[in-house]
Amino acid sequence: MTTLPEKLLLLRNERGLSQEKAAASQGIAYRSYRRYETGEREPTASVLIRMADFYGVAIDYLVGRTEERS
Repeated sequence: MTTLPEKLLLLRNERGLSQEKAAASQGIAYRSYRRYETGEREPTASVLIRMADFYGVAIDYLVGRTEERS
């Protein structure tokens, strides 16, 4: 099963975004986004919702509960 950091990296790379651009586009501090993507920190529920909306996927996909994106 794929973890949140792996999913974030995959989704960001699919869009061709840097960590800085992905963070700014979601209204998340760059340092926080970097830590989410490296697994050093876990996002709050409100940040997970923002990420899921930005990438157009379900929260369950982001957190590894399913491999179905929507």
